[in-house]
Amino acid sequence: MYFRWVMYIFLILVIPVSSAQESIGEKVLFVKLNTPSALTETIKLAEILLSKGQDVEIRLSSGTYYLEKAIKLKNYSSSNLYIVGSSDGNTVISGATKVTPNWEVHNSTVYKAKVNIPDVDQLYIEGQAKIRARYPNFDASAGVYNGFAANSIDPKRTKHWKNPEGGYVHAMHKGRWGGMHYQITGKGADGSWKLTGGFQNNRPSPLHKKYKYVENIFEELDAPNEWYFEKSSKTLFYYPENGDISSAKTIEVPQLKHLVEIVGSQDKPAKNISISNITFKHSLHTFMDSKEQLLRSDWSIYRGAAIFINNAKDVVISDNTLVDLGGNAIGINRYARNIKITGNHISRIGAGAVNFVGDPSAVRSPSFTYNEFVGIDELDLGYGPKNDLYPSDSIVHNNLIHDIGLVEKQVAGVQLSMSKSITVSHNSIYRVPRAGINASEGTWGGHLIEFNDVFDTVKETGDHGAFNSWGRDRFWHPKRNEMDKLAKLHPDLFKKDAIETVVIRNNRFRCDHGWDVDLDDGSSNYEIYNNVMLNGGLKLREGFERNAYNNILINNALHPHVWFENSKDKFTNNIVMVGHKPVSSYHWGEQVDYNLFSTKGALNKAQSLGTDEHSMVGAPMFIDAGSGDYRVKQGSKALQIGFKNFDMDKFGVVSKKLKALAETPELPILILAGEEEGQSKVFDLLGAQIKSVENLGEQSALGLPEIAGAMVLSVTEGSIMAKGGIKPNDVILSAFGEGEVVTSQDAMRAYQANRWRKKMALTISRNQSTQKVNVQLRD
Repeated sequence: MYFRWVMYIFLILVIPVSSAQESIGEKVLFVKLNTPSALTETIKLAEILLSKGQDVEIRLSSGTYYLEKAIKLKNYSSSNLYIVGSSDGNTVISGATKVTPNWEVHNSTVYKAKVNIPDVDQLYIEGQAKIRARYPNFDASAGVYNGFAANSIDPKRTKHWKNPEGGYVHAMHKGRWGGMHYQITGKGADGSWKLTGGFQNNRPSPLHKKYKYVENIFEELDAPNEWYFEKSSKTLFYYPENGDISSAKTIEVPQLKHLVEIVGSQDKPAKNISISNITFKHSLHTFMDSKEQLLRSDWSIYRGAAIFINNAKDVVISDNTLVDLGGNAIGINRYARNIKITGNHISRIGAGAVNFVGDPSAVRSPSFTYNEFVGIDELDLGYGPKNDLYPSDSIVHNNLIHDIGLVEKQVAGVQLSMSKSITVSHNSIYRVPRAGINASEGTWGGHLIEFNDVFDTVKETGDHGAFNSWGRDRFWHPKRNEMDKLAKLHPDLFKKDAIETVVIRNNRFRCDHGWDVDLDDGSSNYEIYNNVMLNGGLKLREGFERNAYNNILINNALHPHVWFENSKDKFTNNIVMVGHKPVSSYHWGEQVDYNLFSTKGALNKAQSLGTDEHSMVGAPMFIDAGSGDYRVKQGSKALQIGFKNFDMDKFGVVSKKLKALAETPELPILILAGEEEGQSKVFDLLGAQIKSVENLGEQSALGLPEIAGAMVLSVTEGSIMAKGGIKPNDVILSAFGEGEVVTSQDAMRAYQANRWRKKMALTISRNQSTQKVNVQLRD
């Protein structure tokens, strides 16, 4: 995009005029206005100038523009349109309407007011989001949904509801594979509530028995900061904190799903548009609009966003703040080329941050649900996409993304679906309910994922990763035996969809409720190197040609799940700290070797599987693990197996402004061999403080046959281990059926490698007798 600076349009809020006032000079056009409608008129004027070959810059002055409808931009010329906020950073574009309620007392705690707007799905007072009446009440400390209850819609509990139609039920998938949303539409003959919805998850299931809540029910208006809107009478009810209604003299109520639309067509794309230095706020929730299935992924999606880019090219969205949005922040759809999303701060949004989504018409023989499959005789065996209706050659760089998915849980910081060659670099992504970065399928690869800092992920769901992908493309079949047959007959079929390699390099990932990198069902054609994986390790489920090398897997290892006989996978030159964790894998790809293990037992286990003939054992000798510098020192055996040091200070955002705001992940305590770390080290295992049994006195006191095991020193009340029945002086002898626990490090390694499971099976010694205990890790 070239800057020719021919025309400027200044929008000045402080001078009230009835119409645009023009002063035309050779290079400057001033338009003074103070209303959103005048902004719309200015954009129309800009389009005329653009069509005449003139570059135009619209400068928005400080203040808040409350939109009556979305701003529509459709430059088709070779000229450039720039929309820029004020230099003081105080330009706000809001999809809300401002209302001054005339409050009156409803009862001892609640006020009410007539509000002449169609609906209220969010309420902001003094810039703070208030809580739609819900059960259970909002609890910021609750890990899932800010509060959940199994009896949320139990007819026995809800029999006092008088008119719940229009209320919403939010529930986790039965397997915690994201969330689902339902609207209450009536009452059944058996007293249960009729619900419509659940289509938000493309792997449908019953509502989770435990993780659910209900909102928008008048009778649940029972806590400070809650509100309820009665549509039939257009009455807003509000429960102010401490009974003080004075702060609610003016309220903001979102009314628009989209704030800006940059929309063209495949033949005539919108282009040469730049938007920068603006705060975008207040869009509507869209959880009941997330209906479109994304091929055979676990997602359904709403094809829209606060900033919606559809059939466009050469668009820059830079240095903006997107906050307090009900749905997606930025959506890039169908035909899209050279889209640059850079330097933005995205937080407190209801759904996903940046979504790239192509059109299914570009996919050959698409299937849309998990169990759907097009037979080989009917399959289009052509190569790559059928048309150009997909995003490609675009960049997501230096964005700070956090606290997203506040309502919708099957979301990501960056989502890639039916896209090609998207660069995702130097982003900091954290506090997300599911993946930080997600590739929804293999179509069509070529992505570059580098220098990102992704952590605090999969916070409310499960069976996922900080980076997650699926590859349920044409070669994939829901029945493994059928897929094995297909893979033998057509071994390169996966490359007809995953046509270019996805490169994941130089990232720092941490996932505490799954894998740091999870290449799930069918994910193929990946190159993974120079990554620090802080907790969950690397999972490679069935797929082809994944080459993972020169990675550091802290306290974890490779998780090979159901590999193909002819996968051609490689895992070499990596630093791992426990043995490989295969699940129904009997084939080991092209090469699994030349890795460094931190214990002899871990290497022995790997070699017993027929891998790692040339791998070695030794302490990694990190330069400074306590500060996150996992480069190894001279003399480390890692260098002997081919590992090469890489930079540890380039993860995440790079701009000075965003670096000052960005958080970084908690660094784990290294769990090395006992002789390296000291046998007496005490670890916290899910609320139980454990140490190695290390002398005859402890052996005798505990009644053990030998000096071995991890003894429990204390158990924190209410912790996972306490709930599992673990008590002080218990001794852990084995965990997850992985052999003997000789030291506390063995127990911690077993947990780190298997923490994604639902239960931790323990063998313990208690009062000189051996017992089996199952500790519930998650539902």
